[in-house]
Amino acid sequence: MGKISPPSIKYIIKAKFSAEGIVEKPDVIGAIFGQTEGLLGEELELRELQKKGKIGRIEATLQVKDSKTEGIVEIPTSMDKTETTIIAAAIETVDRVGPCVAKFEIFEIEDVRSSKRQYIVERAKVLLEKLAASLPEKKEIENAILVHSKISKVSEYGIEKLPCGPDIEEAEEIIVVEGRADVVNLLKAGIKNVIAMDGASLPRTIKELAKRKKIILFIDGDRGGLLIAKNLIENIPLKGIARAPDGKEVEELTEKEINTCLRNALSVEDFKKTFLSKKRRKEHHKEEGKINFEEIFRKIEGTNSCIVFFDSAGKKMSKKAVGELVNFLYTLKKNQTRIYALVIDGTLTKQVLNLAEQLSCKFIAARNFQATSEKIKFISF
Repeated sequence: MGKISPPSIKYIIKAKFSAEGIVEKPDVIGAIFGQTEGLLGEELELRELQKKGKIGRIEATLQVKDSKTEGIVEIPTSMDKTETTIIAAAIETVDRVGPCVAKFEIFEIEDVRSSKRQYIVERAKVLLEKLAASLPEKKEIENAILVHSKISKVSEYGIEKLPCGPDIEEAEEIIVVEGRADVVNLLKAGIKNVIAMDGASLPRTIKELAKRKKIILFIDGDRGGLLIAKNLIENIPLKGIARAPDGKEVEELTEKEINTCLRNALSVEDFKKTFLSKKRRKEHHKEEGKINFEEIFRKIEGTNSCIVFFDSAGKKMSKKAVGELVNFLYTLKKNQTRIYALVIDGTLTKQVLNLAEQLSCKFIAARNFQATSEKIKFISF
């Protein structure tokens, strides 16, 4: 959109003109003032109207062609419609510019206020879109308030000031998680009888609670979670143990996943058989061909390296540093080479998992998992 006229201007008279000779801008403007002088009376005298601010500065653009001058004249006015059209009609009576015969013809009277209104409408649309984008929906506001209300209920308990929910004293059954973020996530899901260990070691406060309340341990789906479970099993009585899905942490679970994990909590004995029994691990490894993943992992543990297996017998393999794994997998993908398994002394990232899926990988053994897959079987150490 062009520049908006000053607020006092209501209309702009636009006239085409042509002169039978070469003239200049002062000649054109002088002809308009001179030949309309006294034509409409004192009230509509152009010079007086300009002094009073009812007519703005007259602008003229000229173009000389074949010894003729053509151009456009624009006259801004702040008068009403009737007076403006009278002035416009008077302009068409100008028939000479300097010594040259000329002709003026009005081709438009622009309503400046209409242009302003159009600008206002278009600008208002843009501002409304920005405003709508910046304001959350009612439901979002309610959810934010609800979440804040639940999170604000995180308090501290015991001599170690452990993060916990508000129902620790009242509840007969307590859910023990690993950290504060886990407490926050369970509070979001409406579970208030929760307390965090706030570290890998067993706090004295948890030991005291275990003497008078039933304890359910809720751990992450990684090797660290298994180590915590083993520690608590050996030191306090547990009613049950819930575990997040492989590669997931309690703090990132949805409300539905949290409830599912707690419903499926195992007794201590069943948990030992499922996750801590050596016999169970050996049975588990029978499905994995001739590769003893636990033995391989122990060999590379602490080396920050990984091993890529190309067959189920474990004969064709390649050892790489963890930092080189992504580029190596990209090369295999480029060469259309399939792999059978990965053993990683570290965390399985989403990028590595995506590449492994594309390479038809069957098994991945690692310390921790940032993502999960239905196509690949995970083994946690």
